[in-house]
Amino acid sequence: MNGVYPMTLVAALLLACSTSSETGQDGGPQGEGGYHPSIDPASFANAIDNPFLPMTPGSVMTYAETDESDTFDITVTVTSETKLIMGVSCVVVHDVVTEAGAGGAGAVVEDTWDWYAQDTGGNVWYFGEDTTAYDGSTPSHAGSWEAGVDGALPGIVMPANPQPGAPYRQEYYRGQAEDMGQVLALDQSVTVPAGSYTGCVKTKDWSALEPGIIENKWFCPGVGNVRALVVEGGTDEEVLAAATIP
Repeated sequence: MNGVYPMTLVAALLLACSTSSETGQDGGPQGEGGYHPSIDPASFANAIDNPFLPMTPGSVMTYAETDESDTFDITVTVTSETKLIMGVSCVVVHDVVTEAGAGGAGAVVEDTWDWYAQDTGGNVWYFGEDTTAYDGSTPSHAGSWEAGVDGALPGIVMPANPQPGAPYRQEYYRGQAEDMGQVLALDQSVTVPAGSYTGCVKTKDWSALEPGIIENKWFCPGVGNVRALVVEGGTDEEVLAAATIP
């Protein structure tokens, strides 16, 4: 599951072709001539300031999610911590999903640590996640992966200059993380509880591991992801309820 916030409980996230050290971003499977990004640590910056997915340490984004039977609160915190992955210093982002419904209000459903980095061209890359799901008596770490470990590879979740075009791979760990994305439209206007935004990017997102589920997301300048809506295979929706950005 791609961790670009907001983290959804059914599918995930985002975007297009790299202008830096990546090659073969065509969505093909690893080892079959399709996807072989080349990661050069010298080609990565020390901060993530892409206008459509900024990650300033201290930022806190709160989302409300609704599905067919329940409601959830999602809190995404950009920490000041970093993690070295494939020689790249990645920003650590903490996502916590809690029950909002009366039956189990406040109970943690999922707790995830995501790792992102931005190359010097302005593209934001996703390097993996350490996730724990509390659905049942035994916590599950299914979907966790780290780029460079056991064949897992990073992918781009927000390009420097998003444009409608071909699908792209956001992450790759066979059988665990196979999210894809595609930019659909620019200059979108979106209204959510946190406010009204213009000049936003709309994307289509899906996973080979969850066939039949397609999600649209909207990313707005200076804020990031403000809305996610499952348009095929479900009715889940996430909206930005509040944002604190230093």
